[in-house]
Amino acid sequence: MDIKKYLSKGIIAVLFLALIFSSFTITSNDITKGNVVEASGEKSPKYVFYFVGDGLGASQRQFAEIFLQEKTGDKSKKLLINSLPVAGINTTYSSDSLITDSAAAGTALATGHKTNNKVISQTPDGRDLKTLVEGAEEKGMATGIITSTRLTHATPATFASHNESRYNANEIAEEYLDSGVEFFAGGGYRHFVPEGWKWGKSKREDSRNLLEEFSQKGYKVFESDNKTEDFRNYIPNKEDKVIATFDYSHLPYEIDRVNDNKTPSLAEITQKGIDVLSKYKDGFFMMVEGGRIDHACHANDPVGAIHDTLAFDNAVKKAYDFYKKHPKETLIVVVGDHETGGMGLGFGNGYFLDMKPLLNAKVSIADTVMGAYTNQFDNDREKYLKYISEKLRLNDLTESEKSEIEKAMDIVDNKDEERAKVYGGYDPVGMATAHVVSERANIQWTTYAHSGTQIPMSAVGVGAENFSGYKDNTEIAKTMARLLSITLD
Repeated sequence: MDIKKYLSKGIIAVLFLALIFSSFTITSNDITKGNVVEASGEKSPKYVFYFVGDGLGASQRQFAEIFLQEKTGDKSKKLLINSLPVAGINTTYSSDSLITDSAAAGTALATGHKTNNKVISQTPDGRDLKTLVEGAEEKGMATGIITSTRLTHATPATFASHNESRYNANEIAEEYLDSGVEFFAGGGYRHFVPEGWKWGKSKREDSRNLLEEFSQKGYKVFESDNKTEDFRNYIPNKEDKVIATFDYSHLPYEIDRVNDNKTPSLAEITQKGIDVLSKYKDGFFMMVEGGRIDHACHANDPVGAIHDTLAFDNAVKKAYDFYKKHPKETLIVVVGDHETGGMGLGFGNGYFLDMKPLLNAKVSIADTVMGAYTNQFDNDREKYLKYISEKLRLNDLTESEKSEIEKAMDIVDNKDEERAKVYGGYDPVGMATAHVVSERANIQWTTYAHSGTQIPMSAVGVGAENFSGYKDNTEIAKTMARLLSITLD
C-alpha cells in the first residue's frame, strides 16, 4: 500500500470532519440552550471534576460510541460524555506551534495560559504559572490528580508542578511532595523510588524514596500492583491523603487490563478519589486524565483507542453518579487536550463504517502486538500470523492484507532503518497490522503524532453553561477559575 497516498487521503477527510463537527456543535448549542442546566443559585461549585481525554478528538468520541452501539446491539446507546447538556468546541494550538503537545495543552487547561511545547506550567521565558489545583488548595479545597499514564506525565504534571521540560520527570515527582494534593493515583512508580528498589526498576539516579517521604507526610501509600487489592478494599473514614502508583510506567490499556485485573480501572480509581476527597468539608477539585487514548492513537491502534475511551467514559459516570446526589454543588467538565493520529472515519468509495472487525479483538495492538514479531516470536512469520489470528481475529487475511504485513516483516528482517521511517518510529509489523485492522473498519490515520483539529468539550452542573460555544483551550481554565473565585496569573 502507498503510505503517502494513505496519509494524504486521511488528512483531507479529517479536516472535513473537523469542519462538519465544528458547525454542528455551534448550531446544536443554539438549539439546546433552553435545556442547559443552570447555575442553580450557587456562586461557586463545591465539587469540581475536570476530565481530560488525552488525544480525545471528535473522531475518537464518535467511533467509540458507534462501537458501543454495535457491541450492545442498541443503536440508541450513547457515551455519557456525548450526552451532557452543555457542549462546545476548543482550539488547541500552543505558543510556538499550531500543533500542540500535551505539556502546552495541559498548561493551557491548568493555568489559562499558552506556552511552548514541552513546557510544564511556565511561560516560554520560564516564569511559573499558578494552576487550578494550586488555586483550589489556597482556597481550602481538597485536590486530586488521577491518570492512566505515569503520574509525572505531561498532563498531570501541569496541574501540580512547574518545569522547563516535561521530560524532567524525577524533578516533577519531587515537586509533588510540596504540592499539597491530597489524592494522587496513576502509574509511574519508577520516578518515586530509589535506585535498586526491592520491587522493580527505578529511573531515579539517587537514593531518595519519595513514596517513603510521602508516607512521612501522612499519605497512605500504595506502591505497586501488589497493593491493588489493598487499594480496592481501603475505605477512608476521615480526611486521608493517598498516593498510589500501580505500575512501573503507564497503566495497561483497558483491553489488556481486564485480562489480568492486576491494576484498578480508571473508574475504580475515580470512585476511590471521590470516597477520599468527599470527606473534606470544604469541597474538592479533581483532575482525571484518560491518558492512554493518546498513546493508542499514536500507534494507530483503533482497538486500544476505543476501549480506553470507553474506560474514560465509565470514569465520568462515577462523577455523574456523585453529581446526581449533589446537583446544586457539583460541576463536571469534560475536555480533550488535542486530537491524536488524525483518525478519519470512512474512506475509499464505500459509505460505511464497520465495527464487526473490532468486536472480538482480545488485546491492544499498541502494547501487546507491537514488537511481538521480534520479541515474542523471534521473527517467525507463521507464529506471528497465528497469533494475530487468535488475538485480533485476523484469521482470513486477504492477499493484499498479508502482503502489507509481509512487506513490514521484510523491513524488520533486513533491518532496513530507512524504509522503517515511514512507520514513524514504531514497529513496522505491529503498525502494518494496526492499519489492516483499521482498514477493515474503514478508518484510516493521517499521522503518528498529534493533529491540529478542534476538540469537543461537554459539561453539566453548577455553572456549566459558561463552557458552551467556540473557545480557546485557555478559556476553559479561566472560566473555571472565575467560577471558583480563584485568581490565576
